[in-house]
Amino acid sequence: MDAAAELDQIVAKDSWSAEDCHRLMSLFPAMRGPAQRFRKLVSQLIGAHPDAAGAAAIKIGIAKYMLSRPAEALEVLAKGTDNKERRFYQGLCHKHLRQYQNALEDFQRAEDRGWDARQVTLQMVEVQCLSGSVDAAARSLDRFARSSQEDADWRCAAGMVSELQGDYDAAVEHYEKARQLRPGHAEATFRLAYHYDLHGEEETAVELYRECIAVAEAPPPGAALEPRPIYANALINLAVLYEDAGHYDEAARCLQRVLAANPVHARARLFLKDVLASKTMAFDEDEQKRLARRNDLLAIPITDFELSVRARNCLKKMNIRTLGHLLHVSEQDLLGFKNFGETSLTEIKNVLSSKNLRLGQLREEPAPAQPVQAASGASVENEGVLATPISQIEFSVRVRRGLQRLNVRTLGKLASKTEAELLTCRNFGQTSLNEVQQRLAEYGLNLRGSE
Repeated sequence: MDAAAELDQIVAKDSWSAEDCHRLMSLFPAMRGPAQRFRKLVSQLIGAHPDAAGAAAIKIGIAKYMLSRPAEALEVLAKGTDNKERRFYQGLCHKHLRQYQNALEDFQRAEDRGWDARQVTLQMVEVQCLSGSVDAAARSLDRFARSSQEDADWRCAAGMVSELQGDYDAAVEHYEKARQLRPGHAEATFRLAYHYDLHGEEETAVELYRECIAVAEAPPPGAALEPRPIYANALINLAVLYEDAGHYDEAARCLQRVLAANPVHARARLFLKDVLASKTMAFDEDEQKRLARRNDLLAIPITDFELSVRARNCLKKMNIRTLGHLLHVSEQDLLGFKNFGETSLTEIKNVLSSKNLRLGQLREEPAPAQPVQAASGASVENEGVLATPISQIEFSVRVRRGLQRLNVRTLGKLASKTEAELLTCRNFGQTSLNEVQQRLAEYGLNLRGSE
């Protein structure tokens, strides 16, 4: 039986087992245009069951998940029979939608109803890692530690735990061991690529992302694959690297492959728009470097300079923290503050003069100097939040690389930036800006100058 006929046969079944899902994924590379063909079959399936319930709803829900449509999948799965298949795939959908507590609850119910305990545990480890519960993930991982040292999936999960604990050497060792135990292990390959991506080893990351995509399309014979959507994240991350390197056509092709499987994939559509805009946008690299150096200069903290206690205390009370803040105030502003006299003013002017700067230099720019603000408008008092490393925040690769270029290492440093400063960074567009604003809001922060 050829691949297309077998695909038709599986889709025609009243219900799908885990083995059927694995087989569907393995059939894809044997066909031409597999994503489009599968999407067409799913459309026919939905047409045949417009008000799907029971087993039909579970089958349609699983199909939507495999086409990277987790939100749609959840709506359909909710109408299905409450069995282990429904609960497991609901857990996967919640995981991809970052609804981590719901994912944990569904995975636990899947195990209670008979889904493989080891597979459920490894899924729960990943969810706990993604939600920041690293200690809980480590405890879950220990459940099968003694019997799993030679298990590729367990090694991959152990690598993720080590990575989030900051032990990067151990993480790489676990990922490489997983790839050794199962050549081309998709998840371990992706995590390893992402690690090298974040650490600036772009060539290695590109090679691994390519391998990851190839593995997802052509799984090794006999591999006990976890059912998952087409590897959209690997394609998107690879597109970002291609765009950074100026290879816009390659970047566009990666994103178009994602959209071939899911035409409404929001991130892929936005990134493709950015890539196509980059192809026609004139880029002055020297000007961008000049702006980056200027932004770094303006972000230097006042505490880095030798000032008298009086001058330092006055600036602190005025919420003037950086050189950039000083460029938004005038001599009159400073002299109008209690206990700030000519001696302190001379100190400040000397500091700025040493950097070829002057008071009031940025008065005409739209973003006024002000302290970091909480979402409610109150000044942030929690220094621990401001000191949170960017490495602990869940950002996309594009945003993370942009913040690295701007030398932004903490939430406090990020919140001190204006929208204009971020948008001067190469390949940092409106999509990235929206992502930054959303993450800052989760910590009660805004960009400087934001309402």
